[in-house]
Amino acid sequence: MKSALLERDVQRLFIDGSWTAASDGRDFETYNPSTGEVLARVARGTAEDVDRAVKAANAAREGEWGRMTPSDRQLLMLRFADLVEAHMEELVVLDTLEMGAPIARLPIMRMRSPSVIRYYAGLARTIHGQTISNSMPGQIVTYTEREPVGVVGAIIPWNAPMPAALIKICPVLATGCTLVLKPSEDASLSPVRLIELLEEAGLPKGVVNLVTGYGAEAGAALAAHPGVNKVAFTGSSQTGRAVIEASKVNLKRLSLELGGKSPDILFDDANLDKAAPGVAMAAFANSGQVCFAGTRLFVQRGVVDEVVERLTAFVGQLKVGVATDVETQLGPIASKRQLDTVLGYLDLAAEEGAQTAVGGARLSGAGRDAGYFVAPTILTEVRDDMRVAREEIFGPVISVLPFDDEEEVIRRSNASNFGLGAGVWTRDIGRAHRVARKLESGTVWINTYGLMDPAVPMGGFKESGYGREYGTEHLDEFLENKSIWINVDP
Repeated sequence: MKSALLERDVQRLFIDGSWTAASDGRDFETYNPSTGEVLARVARGTAEDVDRAVKAANAAREGEWGRMTPSDRQLLMLRFADLVEAHMEELVVLDTLEMGAPIARLPIMRMRSPSVIRYYAGLARTIHGQTISNSMPGQIVTYTEREPVGVVGAIIPWNAPMPAALIKICPVLATGCTLVLKPSEDASLSPVRLIELLEEAGLPKGVVNLVTGYGAEAGAALAAHPGVNKVAFTGSSQTGRAVIEASKVNLKRLSLELGGKSPDILFDDANLDKAAPGVAMAAFANSGQVCFAGTRLFVQRGVVDEVVERLTAFVGQLKVGVATDVETQLGPIASKRQLDTVLGYLDLAAEEGAQTAVGGARLSGAGRDAGYFVAPTILTEVRDDMRVAREEIFGPVISVLPFDDEEEVIRRSNASNFGLGAGVWTRDIGRAHRVARKLESGTVWINTYGLMDPAVPMGGFKESGYGREYGTEHLDEFLENKSIWINVDP
């Protein structure tokens, strides 16, 4: 399926209900990572465009949007969900073409994305304060109200542009906030299409604004803008620090979903028929471009050789290819810049003394010559102090780390600056609970990996950020609590 977006000369910004060029008229190219070819041209938003968008978002709070009831917002979101569902194939194709997510994920996205919108639509009518008994003398009544935090600046990454955009848009609409959305310069097309569908659903002007462009320009301006009350950022820990620094101008509220170097722990009593492919895809899904990818694979020493053998055989069965091929299981790396990063880590692994059991190189042939393809890679002889075992690679690379006992693997798993995700594979239910409780991680999967549901919160410990996405906890990030005292018998 083709999208009409790709027939346009330039994708535009969306500010105050109107589609517009960047203030200085500039744009930039976005590429198809499966072929290396230019896919589209996108408006290159400036600090001036961000300022216009923030002002529009602030004005919208005083207009029609501010007068809409929770029921009104819920109905808007349900119309939006229906439109997203009807156009799901187009949205998935845009992500497939622009960042290389295999088209084979369409059935999963068709099930998941509309359900995320409908979940938050349901929450829109559940926001409430409480009446609180107090200890003051006389007739004093106290209660709380929950109010929208205001203008939200949302900055999203390139590895899952459509889901990332939805997880910023939905809580904004549910709580009555307004939004300026800045997608990655490497993956802007599906967010553009989502805003078009939101406009079609009846969005009042100024409520959601879209400024595409470079992070160092539009993204930095949004994070530092004094008219923004909160920044919701998903991306690298390095950029997250810059967002924290920029927020100081007006002490913005922040929620940060940052990097990870997640441990996936395989005990010797695990069902290897299920665990081996499970730990492989925990790291290889989306070509390893997942913040919680289980790339530190701790394997109990007695089964290391068998696990490596099984993983090597599994890799040999994976089809790595052009993302639009329905048989492709792993697509390309999303950009030339990220390809170079991944290949650099593979060179570094060899320099540090790691051994390559399988993979370890750029792929060519079978239509992959011009694209950004890396073979799924299993590294052995890896030590905890190696950079490939400490730093986020964001590519299809597993480091196998043998361990002896439960206490040791917990200590080594937690010896990381990150704490986003973790996995445990065992048939011992007691061990599963003990290890899960002791792991310093926002999410622990047991005998599975990477499952997500909009009702279950997701977020990190340590340098993986703070705040939560999904679940009722997510709405708290977009709401202020106001306490009200009334002397009813003055």
